[in-house]
Amino acid sequence: MSATPQRVLLGMSGGVDSSVAGYLLREQGYDVVGVTMKVWPQDCLSRAEDKCCGPQAIADARGVAHSLGIPHYVVDEADQFERVVIDYFSSEYQAGRTPNPCVMCNEKLKFGSLWEKAESLGCDYIATGHYAIIEHGAERASLRKGVDARKDQSYFLFSLRQDQLRHALTPLGTMEKPGIRKIAHSLGLKVADKVDSQEICFVPGNDYKAFLRSHLGEHEFHPGGIYDLKGNFVASHEGIEMFTIGQRKGLPGGSPRPRYVIDIDPNTNRVLVGDADDLLVEEFEIERVNWSGRAPASEPLEVTVKIRYSHPGAAATLTPSGNDRALVRLHEPQKAVTPGQAAVCYEGDLVVGGGWIYRHAAVVAA
Repeated sequence: MSATPQRVLLGMSGGVDSSVAGYLLREQGYDVVGVTMKVWPQDCLSRAEDKCCGPQAIADARGVAHSLGIPHYVVDEADQFERVVIDYFSSEYQAGRTPNPCVMCNEKLKFGSLWEKAESLGCDYIATGHYAIIEHGAERASLRKGVDARKDQSYFLFSLRQDQLRHALTPLGTMEKPGIRKIAHSLGLKVADKVDSQEICFVPGNDYKAFLRSHLGEHEFHPGGIYDLKGNFVASHEGIEMFTIGQRKGLPGGSPRPRYVIDIDPNTNRVLVGDADDLLVEEFEIERVNWSGRAPASEPLEVTVKIRYSHPGAAATLTPSGNDRALVRLHEPQKAVTPGQAAVCYEGDLVVGGGWIYRHAAVVAA
């Protein structure tokens, strides 16, 4: 008698990636159960009709599940999404930091609270359509870059703990996007040519400022002054929430050279501006470090660090400093190291670990 196949809870966004992931898992012999998270309250769904969390996405995912012959459920995570992702997103801007909601959603929801649903359905794993490789070793699970360098999403999974990685599957990690679409076409899936979303799933039009105004209200913004690095007043602003490190657009003119946001001080509501060269940083600290690829380091490591998802990576020395913190010394200065963003460290294609870029005192005292 053959053994009972292992059951997998597959997060289905209605896109081509998670759809093909379902097919691949089924072909590998897994018992696949499809789940789509509904993350908006019913009266707000219209705000996300074209997003991976909108009603069309749910309909697309249900249609794919039917085509693949797997069951499909919709899980209402609206309250949890509001608390864990949207409130975090808003409060980070209020604190003068730039959030990374995709990392938080993966850690807290897709591979977090959704595990309770997986267990209730008797599942052994949670799977997604991420372009990353998760290897399950005898002693620990490892996270590696996806083969498709243009689509690699290991950065967004860096904060997953060992207990999460051990129960995670990412069947697309060894594939490239054109091959994924080819499979979808061969299966006759209606989502085969569906355009990839390039935006934050809950921000209409990718206009985060308009979203913050709507979500927080104007009275929750922190207005103040814009100053240069010598402490000279430049102009007033309507709220530190409107700025991020490295920003050029939207700053007052009148300068012979372009101005950039160099620092945001939430204690004084000051936005500090300077030249492009003022954005260069030689070292920075990260907090809430997660050692995903190895046991916590006690000695300095030579790594390649990505300071944001679109960053190509830079050589650096990673030195643990205790209390879940580490110092990153860049071998060559990098521009726009942004507090609140994730810094993910690699040895080759292996994710060694990472943390959240920590903001120190302002460049110029208030």
